[in-house]
Amino acid sequence: MSLNEKEIQRIFKKYKAVFEEMEHYDQTREKLWAKKRIDITLTQRVIEKLKEKSKRTGKPVSHLIEEAVSRPQFLNK
Repeated sequence: MSLNEKEIQRIFKKYKAVFEEMEHYDQTREKLWAKKRIDITLTQRVIEKLKEKSKRTGKPVSHLIEEAVSRPQFLNK
């Protein structure tokens, strides 16, 4: 099955981040998609809010933090 140039470009555009991560891995052997445990200090108020939202959404606290940090407005500040 052969893909035409237009289809190849569409795939590259759609999965650009994945291709960049694989290229980074090829160059450094560092997996950007791997999970790593860290310790952070948060106020009790923030911890309670995260636990409450976790209970409401059914998502683990770590996923909530990842989603918040991955938002464009967070990254552009």
